[in-house]
Amino acid sequence: MLPSTDSAQQLREIREACYEGKNRKIQLSWTPHVRASGDQTIFSIYKGVKAFDLCQKHSLLVTGGMDRLIRLWNPYFSEKPTGILKGHSAPIFSLFISSEDGRIFSISRDNTVKIWHIEDQCCLFAADPTASGIHGDVSACSYSPAMRSLYIAADGIAVLPLMLRPKPHSGISVSHDEAVMCCGYSEEFRQVVSCSEEAVVKVWDFDTGRQVFEFTATPDLTSITCMTFDIKGRRLITGGSNGYIKVWNFNSGHCIKTLKKEGKCHQVCGCTFLKVQGNSYVIAVGRDRRIDIYSDSPEELYHVQRPQSSWKDDLQNGHTEDILCVVQCPPSLLATGSYNGEIIVWNTDSGSISCRFVGPLSAEDHNTKGLDTSVPSMVFIRNLRLMQLSPTTALLTSGVRGWVNLWDVLNGWKLVSSFKVSKYQQKITKLYITDEKTLLYAADRMGYIYIYNMETFDPEQRSPRAEHCWRAHTSSITSLQIVTSDQVVLTSSTDHTVRLWSASGEFIGTFGQPEMWSVQIPSSWIHPGVPYEVLIDPLSMPHHDILKRKSHLSEAISSDVTPTDRGELKTV
Repeated sequence: MLPSTDSAQQLREIREACYEGKNRKIQLSWTPHVRASGDQTIFSIYKGVKAFDLCQKHSLLVTGGMDRLIRLWNPYFSEKPTGILKGHSAPIFSLFISSEDGRIFSISRDNTVKIWHIEDQCCLFAADPTASGIHGDVSACSYSPAMRSLYIAADGIAVLPLMLRPKPHSGISVSHDEAVMCCGYSEEFRQVVSCSEEAVVKVWDFDTGRQVFEFTATPDLTSITCMTFDIKGRRLITGGSNGYIKVWNFNSGHCIKTLKKEGKCHQVCGCTFLKVQGNSYVIAVGRDRRIDIYSDSPEELYHVQRPQSSWKDDLQNGHTEDILCVVQCPPSLLATGSYNGEIIVWNTDSGSISCRFVGPLSAEDHNTKGLDTSVPSMVFIRNLRLMQLSPTTALLTSGVRGWVNLWDVLNGWKLVSSFKVSKYQQKITKLYITDEKTLLYAADRMGYIYIYNMETFDPEQRSPRAEHCWRAHTSSITSLQIVTSDQVVLTSSTDHTVRLWSASGEFIGTFGQPEMWSVQIPSSWIHPGVPYEVLIDPLSMPHHDILKRKSHLSEAISSDVTPTDRGELKTV
């Protein structure tokens, strides 16, 4: 800051100095004041700072750098930070504070954008680079307070608008303090294991909903993206955003081994435990677009384990986009689905491609720009009779606009049928099929669950009627599993909850609620009550024509108001 008030004279002299060149000394008519030592504050930060931002409203300084940590500082006190935000798995190179909304935007070198709450110091949202349209290396970014949007320049310009959710009701029970990325049921211990975005693993008693144990799964500050169990349900296998697979004793929090590639690792999006010809393997897929195969044998005593050699077909003819999910069909079939809608069915014995599909598009969807063609979930159906043919093996996959595609993977390798599932045209995020009654459970991004009977399914019918439908969560469902021994449904969601339901959608409870339940005693369930946030959500209203009709009273009221009043009434 220059002390002189004649700014025009100063600017003129500076221009002259720049014009004359560095070698000629120009005598200025003013002298800059030397800053006093008491007017500066020095912040010592490990590994330095690559980005920072200052907010006067919150009296807050935020810094980020190579150590992947966001530090919150009081600008007048440099001894230690007032808070540390953990979650990025790559160096942070850009930070913005939205003072009006009380939010912090952070961007790391792997193109991950995270939004943080200043007061609660928690991660509210992590933007997926591919889904957000961030392609290539980020060269510049800027936050617009007026538009409440973050603009990111890479190969193109991606716009991420900030949409605030209403604050949850104080009486709402949650299972985690952040989004639940996955959950599963261990039949061996009758326990439920859930993993959150901040890598917190919680173990719950299935019969009562009581929390048994909790541990942080990643000391290297990496989010958990997927999980599975071994065949006996004794070990937990998790995949992370840093590309590592970890094998855990989930009752003690001890990491048994780490599975990872050499060199740069990409985010793991799906994993499964596979048994081929008597040998056990851990299969992982993700953003490196390859199938990684790790041997699971007692002879592997090393704590860090490398994958086996990739299949030749995978290297030469595999996926060209990020692989989002993997599902197996014993004894020798494995299916993978990618971000661009491509599905590949593999023969695990030979490592070769059995067949390859691409999801169909309707006439209005031929312009695929902006259309979500990804395949986040798939499920095999055994011994399903298709069009009165002999029993065959079929594959169900998520399609566009809330549709599901049914493929015949053995007889003809063709599309059998496509039918609409989500009534709001939301992407189907999870599919599950029961073994006994061949019931299909499908969950969408809006939190709805639909049940279909595949034994009575007619491939010619494009909009079959669901046997049951209910809203289980207020946001995207991340896990869906049927516990067949008790005929209940286990779900998790980005709305921070893990819940248990009867097979027909009766609400048993939320893991972490004050009241305990007994799965075998329906009177201990919350039913006929429903989750409070689901009850008050506008999208939970029944979809019926009578709700759209105007009554005689409303017509009489509208006839007595002026056009201006009518506009105000419509707004309210």
